[in-house]
Amino acid sequence: MQMYFIAIVLPQNVNEKVLKYKQMMLEKYNCKVGLKSPAHITLVPPFWMEDEKEQQLIADINSLSQRLHPLPISTNNFSAFKPRTIFIAVSENEQLKEVKNSADEIFKNNSFYNIKIDSRHFHPHITIATRDLFKKSFYEIWPWFAEKKFSEEWTAEGISILKHNKKNWDVMYTSQFNKAGQYF
Repeated sequence: MQMYFIAIVLPQNVNEKVLKYKQMMLEKYNCKVGLKSPAHITLVPPFWMEDEKEQQLIADINSLSQRLHPLPISTNNFSAFKPRTIFIAVSENEQLKEVKNSADEIFKNNSFYNIKIDSRHFHPHITIATRDLFKKSFYEIWPWFAEKKFSEEWTAEGISILKHNKKNWDVMYTSQFNKAGQYF
């Protein structure tokens, strides 16, 4: 059994900007969790799955991505799930909600994967620091983040499957969206 999750991975130039904040949190507060994966927007949170199901997962993600189109993504500064997570807020849009809902449909009531879909409201974000950020450190650094601006725009081109390698998350596979009939 391996751990996987499904996400929109940010382009390299935006990932590098996010990485600077993750690195700062490592240096100041020893927060390592945010550095264990590339900057991303989670669609389906981590789940356990047998390696033998990877090819079917890839086929299902390919089928999904062919029904979707590249979409604009923009950020809206920093926010938090107080008192343990600091993140970059992603501006919600209908296309992004459609991608999330379509990804959920693959796994909802699908006993092949046996993944429980999160019933909470979709709150797209890009994590900077999370589980290893202590409350005291959060309250110390949050006023600084609350004043910082982070405004980026890019086009999401596909959906990625990330796989845990016992240490970090690797992008195992990326399926490109259908470029015919783009939204913009």
